[in-house]
Amino acid sequence: MPKYVMWGSYCEDVLTKREPHRQAHLEGLTKQKEAGILITLGPTKDVTKVFGIYEAEDENTVRQLVEADPYWQNGIWTEYTIKEWIQVF
Repeated sequence: MPKYVMWGSYCEDVLTKREPHRQAHLEGLTKQKEAGILITLGPTKDVTKVFGIYEAEDENTVRQLVEADPYWQNGIWTEYTIKEWIQVF
């Protein structure tokens, strides 16, 4: 199954603004991980970017997951890109 890399950006003052949405965000990620779709996801150390790796049927599936996430729906993630990734090692 293809793998996809997602890079996105966080809003200003993310640590405060994410708080009301964090539990629902983490619960959704846990379900994706348990289903085998989400490989990994997390912020850069400076909390300006988010990086994720998904294993899914197609790019549209990943877009649907990102756009259904409370962080996207509430403006915590402000933009994102998805690229199909070829894992060599």
